[in-house]
Amino acid sequence: MNAQTQTQQGAPAPFYLPQGDEIAVFEAAAAHDLPLLLKGPTGCGKTRFVAHMAARLGRDLYTVACHDDLSAADLIGRYLLKGGETVWVDGPLTRAVREGAICYLDEVVEARKDVTVVLHPLTDDRRVLPIDRTGEELHAAPGFMLVASYNPGYQNILKTLKPSTRQRFLALDFDFPEPAAETAIVARESGLDERRAAGLVRLAGKLRGLKGQDLEEGVSTRLVVYAATLLANGMDLNRAVESAMIEPLSDDDEVKQGLRDLTVAVFG
Repeated sequence: MNAQTQTQQGAPAPFYLPQGDEIAVFEAAAAHDLPLLLKGPTGCGKTRFVAHMAARLGRDLYTVACHDDLSAADLIGRYLLKGGETVWVDGPLTRAVREGAICYLDEVVEARKDVTVVLHPLTDDRRVLPIDRTGEELHAAPGFMLVASYNPGYQNILKTLKPSTRQRFLALDFDFPEPAAETAIVARESGLDERRAAGLVRLAGKLRGLKGQDLEEGVSTRLVVYAATLLANGMDLNRAVESAMIEPLSDDDEVKQGLRDLTVAVFG
């Protein structure tokens, strides 16, 4: 079954520091019933942004972490045996359509191909969800919004969105924050002082420069916050960086040693 979470209407908005006009674009998309695609590297704040916007707009949010085995049935629903009876159980997409909530498909390209087919009638002026197994054709309730994300820098030819799907969405391009903004985010989220947070952000910038060389992915802001949290709670700098910013990036001993040497060069 798919991994999903639901954020209830009225929950406090999680902290999010805007990098540009992304809040205005999201609000315009929501106001005009337009689907939205978020593009950017892992851990740069896409999921946090959606949660922030759902709370800001006062809408329930269904978040689905897409994966290789995620099928259209996981999103729409299926018949299940309950108490000796077979009953229909809505999936997260169907609940969002019925309730007028936001449905966020995180890393949508990881899902099976039949998922995008289901999304198409929800991303044009029809705004309908056909449910073949029940014979229903659901019209999206007011407030329903479809948001999807993916990492274009980490896809191959088998893991990408077709142009016919991409062109059904508005799109926003995300990247890691500028150093000053990232330092402010890391300090606020971890409780670490800004001076030490800035050092971790400098290291993160150096590590991201290795993407495509020694590393498949650069270090995420999320991991920088993890390292800062460990530091703020008394852990030694080298141990915190090792646990949060080196070991998660590679299993190769030579690569990890190179990252340790880079850490020494940054912090002295």
